[in-house]
Amino acid sequence: MEMKYLQNINPPQREAIETIQGPLIVVAGPGSGKTRVLTHRIAYLMTQNISSYNILALTFTNKAASEMKDRIANLIGQGAHHVWMGTFHSVFARLLRMEAEKIGFQKNYSIYDEIDSLKLIKRIMVDLHIPHQQYSPQGIRYRISQAKNSLTTPDEFSRNVYDISSEQSAKVYFEYSKRLKESNAMDFDDLLIKPIELFQRHKNVLNVYQDRFKYLLVDEYQDTNHAQYVMLKLLAEKNRNICVVGDDAQSIYAFRGADIRNILEFQKDYPEAKIVRLEQNYRSTKTILAAADNLIKYNGGQIEKNLWTENSEGESITLLDCIDDRNEGEEIVRNIFHGVNNQEIRYSDVAIMYRTNAQSRSVEDSLRRNSIPYVIIGGVEFYQRKEIKDVLAYLRLLVNPKDDESFMRIVNFPNRGLGEVAVKHLQAYAKANSKSLLDAMQESGRIIQLSKRAKDSIYRLHEIFLKFTNLKTNLSLSELCRSFVDEIGIISHFNDEGTPESIGRNENIQELLSAISEYADDHENASLEGFLQEVSLVADLDSWDEKANAVTLMTLHSAKGLEFPVVFITGLEEGLLPYYNSSLESIELEEERRLFYVGITRAMKKLFLSHCQTRYKFTEHSYQSPSRFINELPSELIERPTSRQKYLHDPVKSYSQGYRLKKEKSKKKETYFEDSHPDYENESDEFKNIRSGMLVEHETFGKGKVMHVVGKGETCKVVVHFDSVGSKTLMLKYARLKKV
Repeated sequence: MEMKYLQNINPPQREAIETIQGPLIVVAGPGSGKTRVLTHRIAYLMTQNISSYNILALTFTNKAASEMKDRIANLIGQGAHHVWMGTFHSVFARLLRMEAEKIGFQKNYSIYDEIDSLKLIKRIMVDLHIPHQQYSPQGIRYRISQAKNSLTTPDEFSRNVYDISSEQSAKVYFEYSKRLKESNAMDFDDLLIKPIELFQRHKNVLNVYQDRFKYLLVDEYQDTNHAQYVMLKLLAEKNRNICVVGDDAQSIYAFRGADIRNILEFQKDYPEAKIVRLEQNYRSTKTILAAADNLIKYNGGQIEKNLWTENSEGESITLLDCIDDRNEGEEIVRNIFHGVNNQEIRYSDVAIMYRTNAQSRSVEDSLRRNSIPYVIIGGVEFYQRKEIKDVLAYLRLLVNPKDDESFMRIVNFPNRGLGEVAVKHLQAYAKANSKSLLDAMQESGRIIQLSKRAKDSIYRLHEIFLKFTNLKTNLSLSELCRSFVDEIGIISHFNDEGTPESIGRNENIQELLSAISEYADDHENASLEGFLQEVSLVADLDSWDEKANAVTLMTLHSAKGLEFPVVFITGLEEGLLPYYNSSLESIELEEERRLFYVGITRAMKKLFLSHCQTRYKFTEHSYQSPSRFINELPSELIERPTSRQKYLHDPVKSYSQGYRLKKEKSKKKETYFEDSHPDYENESDEFKNIRSGMLVEHETFGKGKVMHVVGKGETCKVVVHFDSVGSKTLMLKYARLKKV
């Protein structure tokens, strides 16, 4: 009778499990059972009289390590819990507890998390007279972390400064490393680089751990960074029994330092390595898998594999062509209702994925308006994000100067040098004189306890509120909020940080400003008070039970390792997916394609894709071009609904009242027509032959395709997507376009 740990195992999986001598790379396609292979392989090692003492298994989450230990215990008993298994950080923190004294630390060293690290960096900046307002502490911390993970020392970093910002970062990096050592402390990055320092300085210690960890297993190898790569190479060089499991097609964390070359070049490091491909997918339908497989083949420099499944053919992939981002949310809701009402799915079967957190806002609004419960993975709901609540607090205070709670939230954000002591003096003065805190600011000169610096900061903040209180009646709602947010400095604050997180926060603020513009377009006599009231009422519905029957929302980066019967991937537009701000390098484009691939392969039974013709960006309607990735999917697998203006039923009761064929903007009075009117012509004879979809040539921009025709006669504008420069909006009268 076959042993328990080899039951229900396919031939390639069995080969990966039983190949225990020498280097092995297991290329595990999505849904191919890689976790099963890892757990069964450890079980198999232990049945071959290999002690758990000699096995080291590295994962990317502690949760994954715990689940794998439980699975192994179910296969062979409790001996599995003696295996060294965990994340890189947890395993090597444990090792350093035993060996720290050899590199000048005590065994009871402290571990600083990101908050501790940032506080120390801020103190160092004060001591070095580096102003927080000019140089972002978060940005400096990010650059130091990047340097550490590439094994760049403070001295090396200093020798390669290229501007004043990197020069200041180098000064902080040097002092930061010094103070960590003095405090007997390590940050998270040190937990990876200090063991390398230990092994390189003390070859006898390296030899001890090479003899101990004779069998190395590494999960998600495509997500390792340079420091992790060096660590593994050191540990494996003696016995060379290293098994790495991963999928180069799912490498999506370059922004965190992951280096796809680690998996692509594994066989260069280990020429004798055996490669096993897990290509059978147990998750998705043939249709979904074929789409993913075809897409990823557009990437160059990858490990060859051909995905296949014995699952059913399944339904076609549905491509939703939406008018705008609100329409996108409505289309998603309509399809969810259709599935639920026909008892084909539950809400919990559905996942909605997007490239950036900011995109969740329009989807959340549609779900809320239709009382569909939802939870968010890897983030918080849009109106509950800190940066959004900060901006809303500013806006509430502009509307209501007596809102002291909002005042306390924003008084020193962004940093104005107003500490707790200064704020307490202001509070005491306000209370003694029966004034609101904002009103008390006007009289800050009378508060003798305040320093000149604090008085100046308070005065400048009060002047901003006074200025925009006077402008409220002179500017449109959209212009007022845009100018106000610019003036308070939140956007420049996050721009200065320059980290991936701060870029995301800025995108969320831009999305909030877009929501305000959308509100203004849809309400006559729109006011800031009205918008804030609507947001407050919406926010009352924000708390959903995570265990309830609810739709799941997440970014594509958060989706890895998960699966859902029904998946919506939204925002398939150039500039959004693939995401870019300027020209895209090929390596970045390939990572964006891999990200889309990860999203597709989360779907088990049904996949929806959506893109918008227009989307609110920076408070204005922006014309969008469909993502190039759509054309990389086999057309025979795609279903494109042709009658999106007609509901099968009418579940959506929003202020847009269904699907609009045109949108009148209150100020500019321009009419935006759908691309789905091929017979539409401009009335003027001079321009009547220009239509959407036509190929044209411009004397400067070269060849392109007409995406939209806006307006009529001499005021007519066209949006053309040029091969050389992307989308441009041109006055047709002066564009001198030639038909190709």
